[in-house]
Amino acid sequence: MHSTQPSLPRRALTGAFLSLAAAALVGCASAPSATSAPAGPKADSSQEALVKRAQAYWDLVRANDNVGAWAYEAISKNPSASLEGYLKKGGITYSAAKVLAVKSVEGDVGTVEVEMTYSLPLLRVRDQNLSTEDQWKLIDGIWYHAPAKSALFPSK
Repeated sequence: MHSTQPSLPRRALTGAFLSLAAAALVGCASAPSATSAPAGPKADSSQEALVKRAQAYWDLVRANDNVGAWAYEAISKNPSASLEGYLKKGGITYSAAKVLAVKSVEGDVGTVEVEMTYSLPLLRVRDQNLSTEDQWKLIDGIWYHAPAKSALFPSK
């Protein structure tokens, strides 16, 4: 009589293989992309570091690499914030973004001037030019994007 169920060793091998495959997939899913922020950015509170980090952030946003951009967001340092929640924001696409200069640095808050071209595809608004001030916060010696809570009522 032939059993239709796999033998115990075969089941154990299959289970071990599936466990290893799942671990490999989780490792791949959590590996940083080539365009994301370095695993351990060096602490540098200089204005030059602010410009470099801000431009790197806007390059990721322009490339629609929101997972990479998350590493540059101040909110990413908050344990109650999630990448999933961050990825739900959107609706704006950027075809250009250039950090022009540091406008100010006061304590641990810096502001850079950014010139950008954006579109709102859902509203069929295309190629709008904007020059704006973008707020950054120094956390543990590293600059993080920290936009005002509301564009209508920016905090001072």
